[in-house]
Amino acid sequence: MTASMMNAYKAASLLAERDLSPEDRKILEDMDAHDVVVVRGQYDRVEEVFDLVKLKHVVIHPATVGEYTFRPEQLVIINCPGNLDRAGITAIRTFVEGGGSLITTDWALKNVVEVAFPGILAYNGRPTADEVVRIEIRATDEPFLAGLFTEKSDPLWWLEGSSYPIRILDAERVRVLITSKELGERYGEAPVAVSFDVGKGDVLHMISHYYLQRSETRTERHQAKWSTLATEMGAADVAEEAPAELADLNVGDVEAAYSSYRFTQNLILEKQKRNRERKK
Repeated sequence: MTASMMNAYKAASLLAERDLSPEDRKILEDMDAHDVVVVRGQYDRVEEVFDLVKLKHVVIHPATVGEYTFRPEQLVIINCPGNLDRAGITAIRTFVEGGGSLITTDWALKNVVEVAFPGILAYNGRPTADEVVRIEIRATDEPFLAGLFTEKSDPLWWLEGSSYPIRILDAERVRVLITSKELGERYGEAPVAVSFDVGKGDVLHMISHYYLQRSETRTERHQAKWSTLATEMGAADVAEEAPAELADLNVGDVEAAYSSYRFTQNLILEKQKRNRERKK
């Protein structure tokens, strides 16, 4: 990750922290590290972002997934490329069917989702270039999409070179969360993030990587200092009080990092809240 994007995630975490309710803040503080399990990848490295923003998690090697004792209360994130052996695929399928929540990125579409949960999603065979596309929220009622964007947002999503567009095979079963008209026009499939239920659990898959190496500044707003974004969010004081090394960040980088970070933070919080409801 470039120094600029590392700082963008730091700024994004400051904005996300300010938006947390006292209840949500306590949930994150009370979490056990084993509540979020990250399967190490070669191309995506969500754990580095989590380390940066001090979000509790554990990391396991893909070769050990088949031997790991998963609990349905956990959220498991499989980084791209998701090269699991047969025992690992079986363990993941069993984990989700029993109530677990799974997040996968990019090439894990073909390596994990298609194999463990056939007939639902597929790679369309048209790899992307290294580029950035505009995105649109489709599922406005999903709680884990809350707070991702302001009314003035012009959100962008980075596509890693050779990212895998998502073809939906079972439209009745799949919820489309985020789309990109630009992605659809260029590569034949508009979905950016989708989810579906399996047994008692659920799966969320997104194209490209959680861990952003760059963004893009297309407009004057994107090129403006990130204090502009903070002001739009009613958090001007966050930018004013931020460390000096964050001063020169622009809206484009911080907005991209914020949507990436807040998305997964929301998913973690919603999983923890569902766990609490089940215990009542």
